[in-house]
Amino acid sequence: MKIRIIFLVIAWILFIGCQNSNPRSGKIIRVERVVSGQTIEITDRSAAVPILEPIRLIGIQAPDIRQKPWGQEARTQLEKLTLGQEVLLEFDVQKKDKFDRQLAYIWLNGKLINEYMAEEGLALAEPYFPNNKYTERLANAQEKARLMGRGIWNPERPMRQTPAQFRRENLKQ
Repeated sequence: MKIRIIFLVIAWILFIGCQNSNPRSGKIIRVERVVSGQTIEITDRSAAVPILEPIRLIGIQAPDIRQKPWGQEARTQLEKLTLGQEVLLEFDVQKKDKFDRQLAYIWLNGKLINEYMAEEGLALAEPYFPNNKYTERLANAQEKARLMGRGIWNPERPMRQTPAQFRRENLKQ
């Protein structure tokens, strides 16, 4: 009898411990525009004159829009998923980047969109210190895309330059 009670108490503690006691928090917004495979825009309705505000997805690096065909594919897929949708912006340590864009993880119907972009081979997983809440998750998604030959990892038409390399090379011209 005592063993059964101890077992039930341990099972209850494990059950409670596995529950999501800290649900994702953030801000629910409507996506007004998709700029690229890594940037969306929302409208700040709290301002006197509503303006579009850019949001940069943390932890991924999508191909430059001029990197054909991958940049446009990434933008199109992000647009199909999020445009006009209410999404949850989850923030991490650093709130803005050097371009004054808000930095966020984007959730839609329980799906981490940043992860989806990496998993489908639409973007590279790229750690963005100090924002590292989902670094391992994004790296695993990228590895899955690479192994499956999806998107930029397709052996028939692989992306040859990282987005950063592409931008550096094209700034010189």
